[in-house]
Amino acid sequence: MTEENQTENRLVTSESTTDENVLEVTLRPELLSDFVGQTQIKKNLDVSIGAAKSRNDILEHVLLYGNPGLGKTTLAHIIAREMGGNIKVTSGPVLEKVGDLAAILSNLQRGDILFIDEIHRINKTIAEVLYPALEDYALDIIIGQGPAARTIRMPLEKFTLIGATTKMSLLPGPLRDRFGHIFHLNFYEHSDIETIVNRNATLLKTKLEPDGSILIAQRARRTPRIANRLLKRARDFAQVNNQESINKKTVSDTMAMLAIDEFGLDEIDRLLLTTMIEKFNGGPVGLNTLAAAVAEEMDTIEDIYEPFLLQIGFLERTPRGRKATPAAYAHLGFDQIKNQTLL
Repeated sequence: MTEENQTENRLVTSESTTDENVLEVTLRPELLSDFVGQTQIKKNLDVSIGAAKSRNDILEHVLLYGNPGLGKTTLAHIIAREMGGNIKVTSGPVLEKVGDLAAILSNLQRGDILFIDEIHRINKTIAEVLYPALEDYALDIIIGQGPAARTIRMPLEKFTLIGATTKMSLLPGPLRDRFGHIFHLNFYEHSDIETIVNRNATLLKTKLEPDGSILIAQRARRTPRIANRLLKRARDFAQVNNQESINKKTVSDTMAMLAIDEFGLDEIDRLLLTTMIEKFNGGPVGLNTLAAAVAEEMDTIEDIYEPFLLQIGFLERTPRGRKATPAAYAHLGFDQIKNQTLL
């Protein structure tokens, strides 16, 4: 199995698939009041949206950043609906030419929302075109070449840009500074995940027992997208086994089949930690060395695996490299830290 397929087939990854994008549209809340979790962000957005509507003005540009699967796209669609504008969706890698962006911007109407996912991946030329568009609502177009070239400024309708990124540090400073609202989405509390799972089970017309929803929430790595994925797998298991509802045993059997443990870790997570402990005495070990040892890319480890392991205290980042914590040793059944180098 290739590294790319290994990541794509990973059930508890927070990256979305094409099929899941279709499902998420049907499960996606449409109003801010229906959005579960991220309480502080909701409060700030509620005030800003209310103020903008009372002034009959547009909302200032919004930047959403955080790990995949936490609701950035959902929030963008909610903002568009709350503001009563149409939403145009694109992504950073797709915007390769200035003409692509110009065509999108010139077709926006007043109050429309432009949502750019993975905005950190836009190239420098596109970013420079965005600067006057965001600040002055104008598009600078160069006509001609050489000494005869001249610039024409084309006015644009006032719109709101919503950018989403998982890598805030890669966003150009001048672009980041042009956002009026910058929100960081955090991992969800178990109680919020449980609420989301119960709501989505109702939408999917699936009977979910309270003990089943609690167990799904505990295994969902505090991420709604993963919770939805586990809910679907439990629903499949119940259907194949002719069970009328999803209870704790159904979820337990499903998780056992999927090799997902009580912390939501799968085989890849455990391989990562076990490799650190058995081959590198628990660390510290450099990211490049660790990636080579588990046959994964450094970016994949850093962006997909590490955030949750750091959140639950199984992994530490030190100046000398990654390091497994005593909690990871205990969870994986290792009696003691073997000759771990002290920092």
